[in-house]
Amino acid sequence: MTLVIFAFVLWAAAWALNAQLANGPGRNGAVTRLAVPLIFGATLLGMWELIVRGLDVPMVILPAPSVIAETFVARFGTLWEDFVQTFLKGALSGYVIGCLAAVGVAIVADRFAFLRRGLLPVGNFMAALPIVGTAPILVMWFGFDWESKAAVVVVMVFFPMLVNTVAGLADTGAMQRDLMRTYGASYWQGLVKLRLPAAMPFIFNGLKISTTLALIGAIVAEFFGSPIRGVGFRISTSVGQLALDMVWAEIVVAALAGTLFYGAITALETRVTFWHPSHRS
Repeated sequence: MTLVIFAFVLWAAAWALNAQLANGPGRNGAVTRLAVPLIFGATLLGMWELIVRGLDVPMVILPAPSVIAETFVARFGTLWEDFVQTFLKGALSGYVIGCLAAVGVAIVADRFAFLRRGLLPVGNFMAALPIVGTAPILVMWFGFDWESKAAVVVVMVFFPMLVNTVAGLADTGAMQRDLMRTYGASYWQGLVKLRLPAAMPFIFNGLKISTTLALIGAIVAEFFGSPIRGVGFRISTSVGQLALDMVWAEIVVAALAGTLFYGAITALETRVTFWHPSHRS
């Protein structure tokens, strides 16, 4: 019980420190912006460890972070193999194929209005389909290896990316388009020099949304058939073995992969759309 009390004391101290940093004179500095979430995350992990140890929570219900860290280090080879299978082969390949295909189809749909009016309702319908219904079908079509996981990811990211790209291409004003025509620009010149650059904030919004969808799609698809590796496969089998420490280690792998993936796309967005008002200091 003493550990539980200490956990809440830790929470109060960290809260006071974060409040002081967030409201202090250097609150807008890079160090403060990095320190606040790090302190918050470390506090949550510390409370988790102290409460689990203090209340003697069984490991099959909730293992302590130290146990998860030990499993992560001891089974790093297996976790890396699962990461390669799920993220690099399944999620990333499906993400690239789905997003490129969506941008290409969006450009064609933007050129032909009837195609745009026909595709967007279909896109909204497909985006509403549950992954637990489409994943088993695609696994049966494409086999149990990473190719079927990539197919699931393509289906998941294609339509959100399509909708965002079409909206971005339509975002330029009539005056801007008329000015390009006044300069004698062709449709493709106007697309490359005006409409695609203007659509970049929308395109990157779709790319960021798709990072999460890609990882979720690849992991969930592995529950319906996979070789003896992969994050989803390992979570499924470890739950059956009551190895909750391994389950949480795989969750850590997925969280780290998703965070780094999203961060990479955000960093690229900052470089490409530096002109947008949202990136001005």
